[in-house]
Amino acid sequence: QVQLVESGGGLVQAGGSLRLSCAASGRTLSSYAMGWFRQAPGKEREFVATIRWSGANTYYADSVKGRFTISRDDVKNTVYLQMNSLKPEDTAIYYCATTNVFFTRRVEEYRDWGQGTQVTVSS
Repeated sequence: QVQLVESGGGLVQAGGSLRLSCAASGRTLSSYAMGWFRQAPGKEREFVATIRWSGANTYYADSVKGRFTISRDDVKNTVYLQMNSLKPEDTAIYYCATTNVFFTRRVEEYRDWGQGTQVTVSS
């Protein structure tokens, strides 16, 4: 099992940027595809982005495409989410997770989850 710890969240004004990190321990991430999800109060957890184990392929939700970038450093066993041009509607708890299925946005296909990091975007 993989233990995941997210960090980098915080309060930012609309139009600003944040970089989230997801550090893994227990197992190497190199054999997994990784995903970022978010959950706003009163809403279901929603897919944000995913990256293939090689890092060569990525896939984004339409709502973040062109603004967010997912990347990974398998030497550091860490996955990142660079978030630019943030909007108030991006406010949520952000989670990273592992999966053996690339190109999936289905929550149930992700196995190991972190505890999340809060992102708040003020208008």
